[in-house]
Formats: sequence, structure tokens, C-alpha cells
Amino acid sequence: MKPLQTAPIRVFLIDDHASVLWGLERLVQSGKPTMEAVGSASSCDKALELLDEAAPDVIVLDMDLGHESGLDGIPRLLARTQAKILILTGLRDKAMHDKAVLAGARGVVEKEASAETILLAIAKVHEGQIWLDRAATGRIFAAMSRPESVRAPDPEQVKIATLTDREREVVSHTATNAGATAKDIALALHISDSTLRNHLTSVYSKLGVANRLELFAYAHRHGLDKFEHAGR
Repeated sequence: MKPLQTAPIRVFLIDDHASVLWGLERLVQSGKPTMEAVGSASSCDKALELLDEAAPDVIVLDMDLGHESGLDGIPRLLARTQAKILILTGLRDKAMHDKAVLAGARGVVEKEASAETILLAIAKVHEGQIWLDRAATGRIFAAMSRPESVRAPDPEQVKIATLTDREREVVSHTATNAGATAKDIALALHISDSTLRNHLTSVYSKLGVANRLELFAYAHRHGLDKFEHAGR
């Protein structure tokens, strides 16, 4: 009896160097029928435009994307897709590797690793394993085990803390009513269109997002869609 053939692991690649993407695509394709490359992008912004159609299982993400940090892109990618993220990097900064995993990546593999190691890392991350060496596992476990009082403050939580109650309401309505127009949201909040625009401008500045789409993703990533006013 022949064993059941499982679907290949769908791999999406993000790197700002065209030559690296070219090589990675061919490396992943060499892993057929176990895995296949389903798309690539030179930045997280471009990747976000392609993820819905590509429907990857694993995203292989470069840490250093030139003018963009792969580390900053992890939460945005996780807000859009269920794919697991594997960092492939030439950076030797172990603290940056740890930050990537704490941000949601499922592992880190260095670019100088062998082709077999990179393919194995993709497969293991897809299976649900964490791809880290023992030293990194120990560091991350220690960081997660420290009392909150001695942990470094989460920069995103620091940003969120600057929002007023009214701005939190604006974010919540925006995140839970993706198809609503600005006029609809203003009516629901009993404010004018211009007041809503002023609130959104302030929110965008405080959270470091550029538009309603980015705000929607950010809000769902950080639980801002479930806000209730303290007085309710």
C-alpha cells in the first residue's frame, strides 16, 4: 500500500537582495515534493500585498531589509497570516535573534548554514518546532521567566499607553468595523467627521501606522479591538 502523499510546505521568501531571493527560491524548489516556493518579496510591505494569494505555511524572513527592519515586520506579518516565520539572517547579534523569537518568529538560522540545514529548519518550523540552538533557548526562557518588574518595557505597549480613552474607542471601532466608512464610524461614536480625522491623525502618529489598513492589523495584533471604556 502506497503512503499517503501530503501537500508540499508552501514557502514565502522575503529578502531585499534579488540574488539572495533567486538562490533561496531555487533552494526551496530543490526540496520538492516536500516543499515549494509560492512567492517572494523584497520588503514586508510588498509581502503583505501578496500573502493572501500566496497562502504560505512558512515565511522565511531576512532580519535586515535595508531601509526596513525584518524584526519590526514580524508582528505585521503575523497579523495577516497564520504562517510560521523563520528568520534567515546574516546578522550575528544574538540579542537581535532573541528579540525576533520573542516577537513571534519560530526560529533563526544563519545564512552561512548549509542548504540541508536551511531546508531542515523550514520543515521543522512547519511541524511546529522551535528552531534554536540550546544557548538561545536558555536565554529566551530566562527572558520570559523574569518578573514583569525587571523586564524591559514592551515598546508597543508604551505606544499604546499614550492613547486616550477616546482614541482607544476610535481604534476599537476601526478594528471591528473594517468595511465601515469614516462617516459610519463618526456616527457610531457621535462625533463629527473632522473630529474623527483629528483622532485618527493622533492615533497614527502615536502608534506609528500610516492608514486604516495598518491600524486594523495593529489593533488585532495587540488586542485593541476589545477595548471598553473604564466607566462602562
